[in-house]
Amino acid sequence: MNAFVFLADGFEETEAIAPIDVMRRAGFNVTTVSIMGRKQVKGSHGINVEADALFEQTDFSVAGMLVLPGGMPGTKNLAAHEGLAKLLTAAAGKDVILGAICAAPSVYGGLGLLQGEKATCYPGFEEYLTGAEVKKEPVVVSNQFVTSRGAGTAMRFGFALVAKVKGQSFADELAAAMEFK
Repeated sequence: MNAFVFLADGFEETEAIAPIDVMRRAGFNVTTVSIMGRKQVKGSHGINVEADALFEQTDFSVAGMLVLPGGMPGTKNLAAHEGLAKLLTAAAGKDVILGAICAAPSVYGGLGLLQGEKATCYPGFEEYLTGAEVKKEPVVVSNQFVTSRGAGTAMRFGFALVAKVKGQSFADELAAAMEFK
């Protein structure tokens, strides 16, 4: 599985790194992609991360999964990126898993991609999930979408992304091996 995780200044570090770690342990080919025009991206809590690739230099034709971490102003930066908006819109309705956590499901809502889907988000962002049936569960899987509530659900989010590809029993075994309770 080729998964791309998008990083923008102000991303929530745990919401990016925990799912990346879980997906890589599951054998996914995960590429972190900066939308900032530089590989160095600064998280919302001042942790600098070097992305694997720059958006404008990445071939997304092999993508099986696109993932958006939340955080502020990271989510706003993701929503403002025209290339990312085009990529996400093109992936909707295709065989590509679209993941987002915390405030980031609002990016899909703003693009009109959640119409008729179930989704969750960080409390207070529900109004931005345009067209979605909003749930208050830690993780919600609805067709090609996997959404989650925040930093505290980041590991569950990662396991849900893995389960979507490799099945629940594989994800459960991985969680047990990682001592996730």
